[in-house]
Amino acid sequence: MSLPVPSWEHFEHGADIGVRGIGRTPAQAFEQAALALTAVIADPATVATGTPVDIGCEAPDTELLFADWLNALVYEMQVRRMLFGRFEVSIEGTRLAARAWGEPVDVARHKPAVEVKGATYTQLAVRRLDDGNWLAQCVVDV
Repeated sequence: MSLPVPSWEHFEHGADIGVRGIGRTPAQAFEQAALALTAVIADPATVATGTPVDIGCEAPDTELLFADWLNALVYEMQVRRMLFGRFEVSIEGTRLAARAWGEPVDVARHKPAVEVKGATYTQLAVRRLDDGNWLAQCVVDV
């Protein structure tokens, strides 16, 4: 991969879509993947980042932690009817503590494209790349 770091992107997968984050650390890759998740729904640049929401999760390994992180974001977006445009993630072992900043969905301004139902284990990976950066990815169900 030769993407600038940090970065995010989508990748094709049948009727669903893959989200991928690249960062200098696993936490930064998780943050970038969260931006990719938001970008499945709306342009992250249109999301005001005025309201913070704390999120925490724990899993047996880093890959499952990544899926849990994305599912926690999907839950918060659905329950709060919000979109998030900025993220800070801290990972210690298999525990994640994060803060996401966003705002309530404004259909006219955000123009939501789809609803993300959740992260899947399809193409789930959290690994160090040959260039020393970290990748976090999976397919999300839309």
